[in-house]
Amino acid sequence: MHAVVINVTLNDRPGVDAELTTLVPQVAAAPGFVAAYWVALSEEKGASIVVFDSEQAAQGLAAMAAATPGGPVTTNSIEVGEVIAHA
Repeated sequence: MHAVVINVTLNDRPGVDAELTTLVPQVAAAPGFVAAYWVALSEEKGASIVVFDSEQAAQGLAAMAAATPGGPVTTNSIEVGEVIAHA
């Protein structure tokens, strides 16, 4: 399994909440999807972790995220890594 970890700045929290209502089902429908979490770390910072069954699927989401305009968030980093443990 591989995960995409995205760190963002939350520019418009109500806008983020509204965008997630459509984004979450889209991500869940992606090929190879396993699980995902979107986390508000503070009023200004957030992160998402999306797990896929293959590196190829994870890289696909990372590329899509990099090409998506910011909207209510500013993307600070996008990384793909191997999941080495989970519970």
